[in-house]
Amino acid sequence: MTGEKEVNSNSFYQFLGEKKLMASRCKKCHALYLPPHPICIKCYGSDMEWVQMKGDGKLAAFTVIAVGPTCVVAEGYDRNNPYLVGIVKLDEGPKICGRIQGIDARSPEKIKVGTPVKIEFPEQTAGKRSYLVFKAH
Repeated sequence: MTGEKEVNSNSFYQFLGEKKLMASRCKKCHALYLPPHPICIKCYGSDMEWVQMKGDGKLAAFTVIAVGPTCVVAEGYDRNNPYLVGIVKLDEGPKICGRIQGIDARSPEKIKVGTPVKIEFPEQTAGKRSYLVFKAH
C-alpha cells in the first residue's frame, strides 16, 4: 500500500523499483511534487500523500552529455556515443529530470522540445538505485 510509505527519497526509489512513478501531493492545497517533498513549499503543510503518475509527458529541455560518470561510461557512452538527459513535463504537471532514450544524441540539432516521451523502468542491479528513463514515442 502506497499510503503506508513515508514521503521521502528512499520510498521514491523503492517505488521506482516496483515500476511506479510516484509524486507527493499536499492534502491541504493539492500541490504535486516530483521528486517528492515531505513538506509543501506552497502552504507549508506536512500532511502529504503519494500519487501515482502515468509517466507520459513531453521533453521540456535537454542536454547532450559526451563525458559522463564511470557508471554511464561502463554502459558504453562516451565522446563518440553521447547520451541525452532532459527535463520532462509530465501530463499531470510536475517536471522531472531523467535520461532520454529513443532519440539520437549525436544529432542534437534534430531534437525537438515538445517530443512526447513515456517512462521506462530499467532492470535494477542489486545494490544500485533506479534512475529515471524516458523513451521518445
